[in-house]
Amino acid sequence: MDISAEFSRLIEEIEEEMAAVLAERSASVAPLYEMLTYHLGLDEEAAGGKRIRPLLGLLVYQALGGDPRRALPGAAAVELGHNFSLVHDDIEDGDRERRHRPTVWAVWGIPMAINAGDALFALSRLAFYRLRTAENETEEDARRILELMQMYDETCLALCEGQYLDMSFESRLDVSVEEYLDMIGKKTASLMSAGVQAAAMLASRDETVVEAMRRFGFDLGLAFQMADDVKGSFWESTDSGKTEAGDIRRRKKTLPVIWALSNAASADADRLKQLFLPVPRAADGSAASMTDEETAEALAILERSGAREYTLGEARRFRDRAIAELDQLAIPGDSGAELAELVHRMVAV
Repeated sequence: MDISAEFSRLIEEIEEEMAAVLAERSASVAPLYEMLTYHLGLDEEAAGGKRIRPLLGLLVYQALGGDPRRALPGAAAVELGHNFSLVHDDIEDGDRERRHRPTVWAVWGIPMAINAGDALFALSRLAFYRLRTAENETEEDARRILELMQMYDETCLALCEGQYLDMSFESRLDVSVEEYLDMIGKKTASLMSAGVQAAAMLASRDETVVEAMRRFGFDLGLAFQMADDVKGSFWESTDSGKTEAGDIRRRKKTLPVIWALSNAASADADRLKQLFLPVPRAADGSAASMTDEETAEALAILERSGAREYTLGEARRFRDRAIAELDQLAIPGDSGAELAELVHRMVAV
């Protein structure tokens, strides 16, 4: 099987489902949905997102014996939910660019962007209701969908809690690795594990399998965020779609920085603290960035401290833990290979 072609086919179906959710709305507010289409990368000029979270859910559903097309509403819901958080994140972080083009707030302003993010949240919940069909209107199926909705709402609350912690770190220089893990567990791993768990709940009534998939998704989410921290800190935009060393320029407390602040040589740690002191935001709400010289100095300290290798090692550790959890399920045929391939693509470190 051509795995890349299979992934592309599933992503196309996910995007068609997302477009269908948006298309059901009133024509009188068409500009709002054009805004959402723009952010989601569903317009003709966009390259589109990677759709990793919904793709992961469909592959889990398929691995447990289901037809992925039946789980498309859930996959669309997860991706819409992820994107509601991105619209708000861009405002809160003052980011003017995402996927190589202006963010929603940079184009339409902050009030419109807040409303757009709220609309995506509502649409993500409505997408879940598309799981209801004449074929699955049994009492048991209805109960299962209600359980999914509760889990999703709890996950969205965890996302907000994680974002609160992330923003609160901006004013601190004493963030611990344990606090960082709590933050990314809520902000990143919770949604990834919820998408995987939802797929497992729809495909299986075996609670042991559902719990194993939840753990797999959570550990994968931790690994994914750690690998993303490396991209955001050390990689150029051509590699990652991010601003070169963008997390460093914006003084974000990512894992390499948090680790270096506690483990770099004394003089380096003191200088890193100076570089990462909180600074006021610009009048338009955008984050005040380090200069090129300051960024280069911070990167040099991170490299000397071993922060990059530490973060990569932790990403590999959680990725391998996720794969071990997957291996214990002994998924037969191509399905297990597809899931393993996606994991390695997500955390290619």
